[in-house]
Amino acid sequence: MNQRPAPTTFQPAAQEAGDALPGLTPAGLQTIGVLRARRLLVLVLNLVTLAGLLFGVSRVLGAGGWTLADMVIFVAFLFGAPWTVLGFWNAAIGLWLLHGVEDGREQVAPFAADGDVATPLAVRTAVLMTLRNEDPARAFRRLRVVKQSLDATGQGGWYDYFVLSDSNDPRVAAAEEALAEGWASELGESGRVTYRRRTDNAGFKAGNVREFCERWGDRYELMLPLDADSVMSGEAIVRLTRMMQAHPRLGILQSLVVGMPSRSAFARIFQFGMRHGMRPYTMGSAWWIGECGPFWGHNAMVRIAPFRDECHLPVLPGGPPLGGAVMSHDQVEATLMRRAGYEVRVLPEEMGSWEENPPTMLEFAKRDLRWCLGNLQYLKLLDLPGLKPMSRFQLVWAILMFLGLPAWTLMIALLPWKVLEDGNIAGYPAGLAAFLYVMFFTMYLSPKLAGFADILLTRGGTKRYGGTGRFIASSLIEIVFAFLQGAVSTFRTTLFMIGLAFGRAKIGWNGQSRDAHALSFATAFAGLWPHLLFGLYIFVTLAILSPAVLLWSLPLTAGYVLAIPFAMLTAAPALGEWFVARGLCGIPEDFDAPAELVAIQAETHA
Repeated sequence: MNQRPAPTTFQPAAQEAGDALPGLTPAGLQTIGVLRARRLLVLVLNLVTLAGLLFGVSRVLGAGGWTLADMVIFVAFLFGAPWTVLGFWNAAIGLWLLHGVEDGREQVAPFAADGDVATPLAVRTAVLMTLRNEDPARAFRRLRVVKQSLDATGQGGWYDYFVLSDSNDPRVAAAEEALAEGWASELGESGRVTYRRRTDNAGFKAGNVREFCERWGDRYELMLPLDADSVMSGEAIVRLTRMMQAHPRLGILQSLVVGMPSRSAFARIFQFGMRHGMRPYTMGSAWWIGECGPFWGHNAMVRIAPFRDECHLPVLPGGPPLGGAVMSHDQVEATLMRRAGYEVRVLPEEMGSWEENPPTMLEFAKRDLRWCLGNLQYLKLLDLPGLKPMSRFQLVWAILMFLGLPAWTLMIALLPWKVLEDGNIAGYPAGLAAFLYVMFFTMYLSPKLAGFADILLTRGGTKRYGGTGRFIASSLIEIVFAFLQGAVSTFRTTLFMIGLAFGRAKIGWNGQSRDAHALSFATAFAGLWPHLLFGLYIFVTLAILSPAVLLWSLPLTAGYVLAIPFAMLTAAPALGEWFVARGLCGIPEDFDAPAELVAIQAETHA
């Protein structure tokens, strides 16, 4: 059953399929009119909601007359609020699709059923793992498990494996080469495992994958890029392959990528929240984004021919930090794939696709700042010719995701000044201010709240998380974590963007720390002392001017003064072990581990 198909030069199936019927998306999955109506509805909902918030905020700020501080806060709110508003409506729509309508899944992913039918495979797929100075044994262990899982489906012969290294550490490179040779020799099948190391890191990860496409792409119809921390089940891979085979105009297809069990308290809490918030949010966004979906860069099926021919990333003009190679390549590739006449789709289901999350706050920040720089580079790509309006919106929205963060920092920085200005205003609308504050925070938390509701409304949902008591306790822990971590991330991104403005910020691309480890006070202080200073400014001034406002501000400001102990505590191995022993912030794989993750753990401890 795992007999390998004979090597052939690939002829793209999409070229034989022809174009979709008029009025349909390229793969013929949905009518364009329906998607336009959905997008119009979402636009109206967001504009009306944002207008209502802005009207309320203007009433509060304008009490007693407008000052310069009022105008600055209003403009900052205009930049910061849209992301929260859209998140609220995505979560609300997603929860409605999950529990309010019978055909919610079909409305979002009309292609999903094609993966459930045991159609014989007829396309060859290259499974790629990109590396740069990662732990070689760890990476190869994961890729071997992926192959074992694929072979267990009886369809393993349709998949070959490529390890694409950009490592420049000689010891790491030597270990990679030895592991690749050993694995290939063990298999005894020519061409099943290919190891290639570039001598430079040109184009970063995107350049690495592009070099594969140009060198080997004509042998395969599809590729499955994996990161060094990625794992996918064979069943999930084959299911996605069948969907791509059934619809030759699907250019990129991915399911939800979820975190793996971790012994780090930080990673456990973070991925517990992401696990819930991501599903309704992604379900809601996929409902109206449709064929112009995002691309997360890994754990996704990609059609090679259009990717190679149409998704070549430009080298951005100018010097660093915004010039040069595109860092956040995935979203740009998604827009170019759609421009080429292929659909980019998300299947918002958890179906055997995992990754590891950073084990500490400081490691998380490194990744977040790299994404920030990459998204800001999109400012130089907004004039790319031929992009679909929805694709162009995706780029703008990715930019605003980070531009809104300094806006929030600015609003908080001006809070003591506003308290001083408004202290003697007669008839100040304190009730309206409190209402807006609570309502906005509810909207901010809505993806998480919708995710919690999804689990509680699903039969047996909390059982997968160790029971209702554990699930509720973990949810409360995660909400507190989200406020504290949000303050730290927002301020750190603000500092980074100020550095960008003065040309002082620099981001590289290298291996990441993935195992739980402690943070010393010196390390935490070195990375987070600006947060402490900013927090002390807010706390001291508000304590003097208005202790009541200080109390109301704690969800926003506590994270500044607690950043150092919070980073040390969530990184502490003892806390992680305590969480593991009690099943707190555990994900379903902690309580019922799939075979792939069991195999990884077995090899890890062998």
